[in-house]
Amino acid sequence: MPLRILMVLRAPLGGLYRHVMDLTEALSVRGHQIGIIMDSILSDAQTGERLRALSTPPVLGVHRMPISRLLGPHDISATRNIRKIADQHEVDVLHGHGAKGGFNARLARWGSKSRIAAYTPHGGVLNYERKSLIGKTLRTVEKIVLPLTDAMIFESDFVKQSFVEQIGPVPKLGPVILNGLDAAEFEPLDPASVEFDFAFVGELRAVKGLSHLLDALVDVKRPDGTPATLLIGGAGPEEGNIRAQMTKLGLDKRVTLAGVQPAREIFARAHFVVMPSLAESLPYVALEAAAAQKPLIATDVGGVKEIFGPTASHLLPAADVDALRKAMQDYVDNPASALSEMRQRLEWIKNNFSMDRMTDAIEDTYYQALEQR
Repeated sequence: MPLRILMVLRAPLGGLYRHVMDLTEALSVRGHQIGIIMDSILSDAQTGERLRALSTPPVLGVHRMPISRLLGPHDISATRNIRKIADQHEVDVLHGHGAKGGFNARLARWGSKSRIAAYTPHGGVLNYERKSLIGKTLRTVEKIVLPLTDAMIFESDFVKQSFVEQIGPVPKLGPVILNGLDAAEFEPLDPASVEFDFAFVGELRAVKGLSHLLDALVDVKRPDGTPATLLIGGAGPEEGNIRAQMTKLGLDKRVTLAGVQPAREIFARAHFVVMPSLAESLPYVALEAAAAQKPLIATDVGGVKEIFGPTASHLLPAADVDALRKAMQDYVDNPASALSEMRQRLEWIKNNFSMDRMTDAIEDTYYQALEQR
């Protein structure tokens, strides 16, 4: 039986948004009717591009409304509007993505006897300091709305374990369903496009560890003694600080900020990819880099171990500039070793991160939750 599903999220950015678009496309192809609800202000260069790339526009529409990052008066109107849209389209499933999408989707499900609410955390609340006021507040809110959750879909074992430790037991339906990649994402990139040594892709936020990456880059040199270079793909609130640090460290001619572009376009221009994050859930950047057959240096945070699989021993401690510098220098000095590690990881990714497998499991979870409602 085809379902009517509303995807609810706050920020149409980064990996969370990519996941929603992937799921929307895959479920639509299977005959389900999908709608998308997201914040009316936040966007970047890929927000519209990903929507336009869908094979068919979402049948239940794309609805944009104010959805604030933190709790506030907007949540009352947002929840009311989401419930109104769900009633209008006789929606079966409200699937909230991220902390705020999950909060609004579950509140909007309140009072319905047939509709279910699914929630995929994507990190969010779990990344806040436990002792901070905002961390305590958001965890309390999670506990309050947990009874409105018919299914929790975790994208990694790490996030599920963190949720249980910080919030409490998950609902009866709480599967771990790994993100999926399309077959086209495993196509190798043109080596003739390479012009940088390293590439970074992601939001320019402090949690992404870019300041540590710039510090590490300073002393990294190619075998011929020339300084290594870095291409940064992304945008965000830390851009001003990043530019200032580049100037302070004398990196203006070695680092290029390319803005928001598709990850594969950035990867194609560099030999290696670096992900120096301080916190993550199950980052698409790591999956995409592995699928694109690029050697990847990454930190041991969140569910990255689950992506690295048999190569997890190569992960670095977060915020360790010396370890990051050494790994970058080793890659430049020994590219054959870096490529060997990449190939081992590539097989792991191919076998464990399938788009069809992801869609099958999420679809099955919806049906199970509806049966139990």
